This record gives sequence, structure tokens and C-alpha cells, in this order.
Amino acid sequence: MKAIRAALAAATLLSAAQAHAAEKLYLGADLSFANEMEDCGAVFRQKGKPVDPFVLLKQKGGNLMRVRIWNDPEWTHYSNYEDVLKTVRRAHAAGLEVLLDFHYSDDWADGDKQIVPKAWAGMTTAQQITAVHDYTRDVLAKLNAAGELPELVQVGNETNPEVMGGVKAKAIDWKRNASLLNAGVAAVRETSKVTGKPIKVMLHIAQPENVLPWFDDATAAGVLDYDIIGISYYSKWSTYNLSGLAKVISAAHQRYGADVMVVETAYPFTEESADASTNLLGTDSLIPGYPATPKGQLKYLEDLTQTVVNAGGNGVVYWAPDWVSTQCKTRWGTGSNWENAAWFDLKRHEVLPAMDFLAKTYTKAQ
Repeated sequence: MKAIRAALAAATLLSAAQAHAAEKLYLGADLSFANEMEDCGAVFRQKGKPVDPFVLLKQKGGNLMRVRIWNDPEWTHYSNYEDVLKTVRRAHAAGLEVLLDFHYSDDWADGDKQIVPKAWAGMTTAQQITAVHDYTRDVLAKLNAAGELPELVQVGNETNPEVMGGVKAKAIDWKRNASLLNAGVAAVRETSKVTGKPIKVMLHIAQPENVLPWFDDATAAGVLDYDIIGISYYSKWSTYNLSGLAKVISAAHQRYGADVMVVETAYPFTEESADASTNLLGTDSLIPGYPATPKGQLKYLEDLTQTVVNAGGNGVVYWAPDWVSTQCKTRWGTGSNWENAAWFDLKRHEVLPAMDFLAKTYTKAQ
């Protein structure tokens, strides 16, 4: 089987590797929480003055904003189409490119579970394939009609398990999985053709140790048409250090002929909390040499980005730097589970040094 996968990869992806010339370096953040945080009363500040987080991201040197979209999230007023349109509009107005992240779920889809949208739960696989294609096409068509077509599209979020129904411990039905993923990709390609606007396609896997096995299986199943491999990298949930991450980025770029980005990461600037909601990133997330301080958070991002560049990767996107503490309640409690890993301090939401990594020049080591 390994020989077959290797042969498939070599035969089908060599031309892709030649076609995917080195791309620009994408540096940015997922600002999916921004609208909600502001509605909850959060005021982001720079030198004491209120600032728009999208404008700030651009001013600090970022060029990409990522945003998630859920099909029909009845449990929240956010991350639905209307909220996403507002977010994309703000990003484009600030001069940022947009990465639209389709979860194909009404709720969080991640490396542990992929929850099928309730409207699609009773469908056959053939019907679900059509639903994924048409939903992707229709969302992109509406955004294009609004003048807000994204420049990049993520087909699935942390699709380690099988799309729309899989869980971490369950084996993947690759015939079904490949068909669903390829349906989403096809809709993006068709949108590009209809609009005449290029859109890059990303496939996304959580934690570097899972990347090569998953993409080997995907290649063997016929999932071949994508431009970027996105990786979530959190030290708390990964068995790999930065050196291990670098080896995966280099191997994936060479083996599959795609660009490679760390499309989710985060690091705490403090172990303190601003509310009673338990923070997800605590002592168990710390890496030796990178203390939970504002300078430690910045150093992590600078070193991570340099590691990605040295390995042949072309981007780093920070997850939820806007998820600060407010008086709003979530399903997990009042406040935030992430405020100690945001890019804004605990008391006044003053911007932290971490954003300075965006303006640094990164040159691949020879």
C-alpha cells in the first residue's frame, strides 16, 4: 500500500509541484470572534485609543484574515452567513485578503469530531455530496454578488476524522470522504471559472503528526486538487516540537506539491485569567524558552514563523486573538476561555507586542 501511495503521489503531483511556485508569505489571524466581542462591549485599544481589529491587523503588517462559517448555528447569532459577510466586508475594507473556513457543520468541527449539519443528517451519501457542492457554490455566489468573494477557501476544518459525521477513533470511509471533499473543491473551482477570479483551495489537518498519514490516504483516494495544506499547531495537543513541525512542512511540500501553512496556532502571554471561565492554554501549553509573558508570546510567534519559512512553508495564522473576556455568556460560562492567549491584555484590551511578529522580515535560511 505504501508503494502504491508513493507512486500515486509521484505520478500525479510532480506537475503540481512544478505549478505551485513559491507563494508570498501569508501572515494573519482568525478574527471570527471580533463582531461578537464588540457586541459584548469589548473595546480593542492601541496606546489607549479604540482601534478596529481588522485595521490594526493590516497596520501591524498582516495580510490575511481567516473566518469560519457554520451552516445553521441556531445556538449562536455568529458565524452564520450574515455575520461572516460582515466580517469579510470589514477585512476587505481594511485591505486584507480573506480565508473562508467552511466547517460543513452547525457547530464546531475539529480534529476530534465532525458533526453533520442537521439539515443533511438524513440524506444519503449521494445527496450529501450534492449538498456540500451546492452549499459551497451558493455561499461563494452570494459573497461574490456582494463584492466580497474570498481569496482563499478552506474545504473543511481540521478534517482528521471523516467529514460530516466522523469521530477521532473511527476509521475513515475514504470513498465517501474523498467524494465529499472533492465536491467542495469542485464548487470552489467552478466559482473561480464563473467569476474569473482566482481562489486558492486549502485542506486542513490538526497537528503535524497527522498530516502525512492523512494526505497519503487522501492521495490514494483521489483527493488531489488543492493548493495549500493547512496545519493546526498547538504545543498542548501535539507530540511534535518546532523541529518536528518543520520536518512535516518540508515533507508535505515536497511530497504533495502544495504550499503549506500553519493556519491555526496560539500561545499564552500570561497564566492569569480575567474571568471564571477556565483557560484552555495553561502551564501544559508552555514550551521551554518561551515563558507565558508578552515577550514570550512574541518570541514564540517569531520563531514559529521563521521555522515555517525555513521549512518551505508560506504562512502563519493565529487563532482567536480577538477572543477577549467580556460579560457575555457562552455555553462554557461567562467570559472567555482564551483571553490569556489573545493579542490584547486582560484589563483594558490594549494591544500586546505579539502583533509585532507580523512586520518582521523572514528570510529562508540557506
